[in-house]
Amino acid sequence: MSLPEEIVQDLPFLTSLRRNLHAHPELGFEEERTSGIVATLLEEAGLKVHRGLGKTGVVGTLQVGNGTRSIGLRADMDALAMPEKASRPYKSTIPGKMHACGHDGHTTMLIGAARHLAAKRGFSGTVHFIFQPAEEGRGGAHRMVEEGFFDMFPCDAVYGLHNMPGLDVDEMAVVEGPQLASSDTWRVTFRGTGTHGAKPHLGKDPITAAATFLSSLQTIVGRVVDPLQPAVVSACALQAGDPNALNVIPDTVEIGGTARAYAPEVRDQLEREIGRLAHGTAAMYGIAADYHFERRIPPVVNDADATARALKAAQAVFGEKARTRFPPSTAGDDFAFFGQKAPGCYVWLGNGPAVDGALHHNTAYDFADDAIGSGVAFWTTLVQQELREGG
Repeated sequence: MSLPEEIVQDLPFLTSLRRNLHAHPELGFEEERTSGIVATLLEEAGLKVHRGLGKTGVVGTLQVGNGTRSIGLRADMDALAMPEKASRPYKSTIPGKMHACGHDGHTTMLIGAARHLAAKRGFSGTVHFIFQPAEEGRGGAHRMVEEGFFDMFPCDAVYGLHNMPGLDVDEMAVVEGPQLASSDTWRVTFRGTGTHGAKPHLGKDPITAAATFLSSLQTIVGRVVDPLQPAVVSACALQAGDPNALNVIPDTVEIGGTARAYAPEVRDQLEREIGRLAHGTAAMYGIAADYHFERRIPPVVNDADATARALKAAQAVFGEKARTRFPPSTAGDDFAFFGQKAPGCYVWLGNGPAVDGALHHNTAYDFADDAIGSGVAFWTTLVQQELREGG
């Protein structure tokens, strides 16, 4: 892969920036330092900058020529509430917080693209550089959209990029259709009648009901959902009783988990069937069940036309290493809220081998600095192809 000399010359600065961001992670809606750095660098590059959308979000706009087409490029900025255990010179300086998903790299690459495009100005149209807060489950994209992002910054298409361990740093996957699953949460509370553990017949045991519910939960995916439709239902939290009172059957058991799907009808089915199973189990044991299903993030589904445009740019940068086949992920990303309002495409940039601490959300994870240049080259090529001068 041959990178433009201007991008190569900027790599020492961008690498230093990425490591600076890595050392100072901030959680969703707390990205004051990060967004301040982003806004300053965009202003220095000559972009028009809007701060505070979605509390800590930043949007930089670059308009060149008289082209009427407008596109949005999105990077997420937030870190995760987890410790960094690997030793490196730029290790997190904030206890209990780290960039364990590469958002420091995503932010850096989009800044690099903005700097390059502002200097070269080899296009005609408008680019909105979207620096989103709170991707990690706190609803940053939804908040930006709700606060009027598309009213202030109309986009004919939106694009997102995420690093992917398992792909080489000189590889990119651009695939039409579902890329990430919906990410929803569910909670069930079984309400029985507590009693002495030696006299279960005097009460109504919610723990036994919960055990039946949990053992039956996977029948939803295994026996209700169409086998050709991917779905995940997982119980991830369970609270019942007191380990210091092992002769007491409690009044309640609380269970919570996640549900994932790519198709809207399967998402509906998961919501309906978890509740049906909870209430049916409760009825079988003569107790009550409270059920709540929260729809958090829709699936990310790549638009055909936007995907074709992204693939053309990827092929220009990565050549034969631009992959058109790559399995979707059951993780979620609230880029979906942007993709619901404009044709969107979400691409995967290689982060190197998926071994040991190279996995997302691992305490030893790190973004691969070798991927910065290719990420910047992809963004700039996409803009130049989408917004051709005189096109």
